[in-house]
Amino acid sequence: MPIKDIRLFGDPVLRTPADEVTVFDKELRQLVTDLQETMLEAPGAGLAAPQIGVGLRVFTYWVDDVLGHLVNPRLDLSDEVQDGEEGCLSFPGVYYDTPRALRVVAKGQDQYGGPLTLEGSDLLARCIQHETDHLDGILFIDRMDRDQRKLAMKAIREADWTGAVPQVKVSPHATFGKAL
Repeated sequence: MPIKDIRLFGDPVLRTPADEVTVFDKELRQLVTDLQETMLEAPGAGLAAPQIGVGLRVFTYWVDDVLGHLVNPRLDLSDEVQDGEEGCLSFPGVYYDTPRALRVVAKGQDQYGGPLTLEGSDLLARCIQHETDHLDGILFIDRMDRDQRKLAMKAIREADWTGAVPQVKVSPHATFGKAL
């Protein structure tokens, strides 16, 4: 299975809300596999489909030695808040404190369309919220307070990868408008 290129901050696909998955077929299962393999190779704790240029509501995660995925997530967040360091594969080398709910219950579907519920706290809760934000076109820098965001944007401007134009390969196969 091929490792996919991860889209970097500045790519418009990262700011575009993803479409709900309505077809649970072999292509979706391949997308989940591609997401998992790309995330593990990176390595990262999570990866959302828009980060590899696919505008569908799917993400994978690898937290506490548990590998999983969720399709079409809906979140129920706790009122308790955690503040901790967060990074993103679309922002290589950039890590800043970001507030998140301490606990989350995420309901959605598995790659076959069956119901799936994830409950998590601490790192898993942070990961689920981070990846679901990607599906809504929200980035972790959007969740930071003003001072943290200023520091993060300075680090981004100074990063080696800033201004890098991702190579987008046009598929010879029909993507039905789901791949950007």
